Amino acid sequence: MTDLLDPATATAAVTARIDAHRDRLLEISHTLHAHPELAFEEHDSAALVAEELRAAGFDVTVGVYGLDTAIEATYGDGDFVVAVCAEYDALPGIGHACGHNIIATAGLGAALGLAEIADPAGIRVKLLGTPAEEHGGGKVLMLRDGAWEDATVSLMAHGGPGTDTRCEAFRSQAVDRFKVTYTGTPAHAAAAPQNGVNALDAATVALTSVGLLRQQLDDSVRVAGVVTDGGDVTNIIPAHTEVDAEVRAFDMDVLEDAKRRVMNCFEAGALASGCSWTVEETEPRYASLVQDPLLAQAWDDALTGLGREVATQAGGTGGSTDMGNVSQVVPSIHPMIALLGTDAPPHTTGFATAAATPAGDDAAIDAAKGLAFAAATVALTPASRSDLLARQAARPAGATTVES
Repeated sequence: MTDLLDPATATAAVTARIDAHRDRLLEISHTLHAHPELAFEEHDSAALVAEELRAAGFDVTVGVYGLDTAIEATYGDGDFVVAVCAEYDALPGIGHACGHNIIATAGLGAALGLAEIADPAGIRVKLLGTPAEEHGGGKVLMLRDGAWEDATVSLMAHGGPGTDTRCEAFRSQAVDRFKVTYTGTPAHAAAAPQNGVNALDAATVALTSVGLLRQQLDDSVRVAGVVTDGGDVTNIIPAHTEVDAEVRAFDMDVLEDAKRRVMNCFEAGALASGCSWTVEETEPRYASLVQDPLLAQAWDDALTGLGREVATQAGGTGGSTDMGNVSQVVPSIHPMIALLGTDAPPHTTGFATAAATPAGDDAAIDAAKGLAFAAATVALTPASRSDLLARQAARPAGATTVES
């Protein structure tokens, strides 16, 4: 089937399809931006993306893989399955300050572009709408339920400030998030404090210990914690406290060691105060990101072809993403695309504003083209197609559902 198309012809067809939908794609981006929805609550956002795909002839289901706001939309029946990810959850208080309206638009545009060449290219386009990236690990939950079992490759792009850099230069950290609960004994803080076991003391000792530990941790490690329940009034010894915490690192072994040492600090809080304590995972662990070299080079070439300057020096490093878990089991890319002229970092009000400007619009459309071009390039180049299909064939059944 692939002899019916060459990459140049495919690129021209994809470009024409995305350009024809540009106004509608940007209308969707701005609608998502104006109506942000939090993790697992993205009902209107998912419906908007799904409606556009359905109108384009995709077979669309909303509410898949155990998540009400997840989407699966497919087009074509080729053996080379391109899973394009679209995120659309927002942040509390500051809306689309991570630019997920751009991510959703880029994924939607890429899927529409690839549908134009699906049959002659031997591609099956599979858009996955993935909820709760900011908190909740939607992709991890979908992986467990088999969403990527049939995927040959998976792609998405994320907006950022500054300039464009090589795809492989962008890294993300693994993150482990958990909640520690301390239980003590209440008492009147003035009349009988000696009868109390102070759970807030436990949290204070633990977080102080973590602060002191930071000097001895690897430079790549990040630890953060916040007391979410520390008592009610000053004249009662707190009998219950909760601390939400996270540990991040680029290397999984480094993360494991850092987590062990951080947990020792939380145990120290219990020992020093006399409290009992428990720990529980608050969301699935996000794995570190692996950029597939074939896809990464195709993306870099695509951006250059679009007239963007892709820097060759080392690029930036990111926070954490559940796309890391996908990339551990399926050849994937998660590049950054610059909102040119924007210097506000993600997760700020400045970036939220930028995500609905002409710079954000250009990033969304260029990312849509870049993702589609990258997928088409590897699918239509015999060596890369054979390599990627061979890797898929060698993957045991259920391999994508096992956590990294």
